[in-house]
Amino acid sequence: MPFLARASSASFQVDQAFLLCLGICVAFLILVTFCMVFFSIRYSRERNPHPEDIEGSFWLESIWTVVPLVLFLLMFYYGWTDFNYMRNPPRDALLIEVNARQWAWSFKYPNGKQTDDLYLALGRPVKLLTHSLDVIHGFYIPAFRVKTDVVPGHDNFVWFAPWLLGDFDVECTVICGPGHSEMLSKVHVIPEADFKAWYFSDEAVPKPAPAAELAAFRRESPAEALLRAKNCLACHTSDGRPSVGPSFKGLYGSSQDVLIDGRRRQASADEEYLRKVIRRPDSALVMGYPPIMPPATLSEAELREIVDYIKALGAPK
Repeated sequence: MPFLARASSASFQVDQAFLLCLGICVAFLILVTFCMVFFSIRYSRERNPHPEDIEGSFWLESIWTVVPLVLFLLMFYYGWTDFNYMRNPPRDALLIEVNARQWAWSFKYPNGKQTDDLYLALGRPVKLLTHSLDVIHGFYIPAFRVKTDVVPGHDNFVWFAPWLLGDFDVECTVICGPGHSEMLSKVHVIPEADFKAWYFSDEAVPKPAPAAELAAFRRESPAEALLRAKNCLACHTSDGRPSVGPSFKGLYGSSQDVLIDGRRRQASADEEYLRKVIRRPDSALVMGYPPIMPPATLSEAELREIVDYIKALGAPK
């Protein structure tokens, strides 16, 4: 995204302050380099075999004190006014909750809808209230020039108004574990009429590509494509390797040490158990794993496909 493209209401202010500081730094680099070369030649030993002391200059010392002070105050002014602007969202901004967990983002809208990608209306101010469910993350949308740290137990926010249609990257800027590099998402900026039609409809998200197409693209089964689309593979593996959550391999039919209604129990991971914990993860918390799994929004057909996939990976030996 080029500078001054104004992808959001914050991008122009940030770019303007950045280019001001960059311009001042480049100007001083050129000035200092010129002075170094000039004085090295002008006052070399060959040109001045007999050096003499310089007592000082009131005007020269005043200039190199006042000029940097003025430039510092100028940079402070731009930085402070931009910061003040970015910390005061308009009252009509749409409030969206952003939940960060290892290693995925989720977005919850005022009407209760929840998505893995962020959907916004063109030109509509939005306030993103950030929460972390585990460790420190960094919410960053490079094209919009907005970033905030997402700290456990501490709410933070960013706000902006998207000014360009299209898809934009969401990244995590804090090394939050081995899956940090895969903690990616998208911002989809769509016309306001399309956003309202989706927002007040029964669709969980705007129509995605069919699972079969994703599977063909990645050379994986439809069930694996579905798990990837729902961000399940950010915390679970299918080859037995440990991760944030239990591995799918060998899960079916195994005995799980779980916490149910505050009591520690042994539960058999049969089909009924799998369907229950996928729908309501808080109904049986597996000991040794953080309770960060969000409720899954799945159709009956999708749930059956995932359960069949876990069963096909085999029971423990």
